[in-house]
Amino acid sequence: MTIPKDNAQLENARRLRRDMTAHERKLWYLFLRKYPVKIYKQRIIGGFIVDFYCASAKLVIELDGSQHYDPQGIAHDASRSAFLESLGLKVLRFSNRDVDRDFRGVCEQIDFIIQERTKPSQSPAVTKF
Repeated sequence: MTIPKDNAQLENARRLRRDMTAHERKLWYLFLRKYPVKIYKQRIIGGFIVDFYCASAKLVIELDGSQHYDPQGIAHDASRSAFLESLGLKVLRFSNRDVDRDFRGVCEQIDFIIQERTKPSQSPAVTKF
């Protein structure tokens, strides 16, 4: 399936790449940037700009600040996640607090999910006669 992209969001995505939050910068520069599988920052998917996207794992990584925890933010994130999941993507969310307090755990969880979602499918062994 081709991932849709709203090119009207391009300037906004570029601005968000330049002006990443402190938590996004930390995750990007200390872990994701040199990860062995390609990860994009501030990627446009449909009409949304996701924080990080790994195409080979079909994984969206979102870092949530305080605005994501009020009723309006929760509702917006739920509809956004439903749209992304309808495209076959897994949405992995971490709070900024997670990045501050358990950075290693955040990185380990991302690594685990990417490894799980990119490993070749196991096909039954073929016996030669």
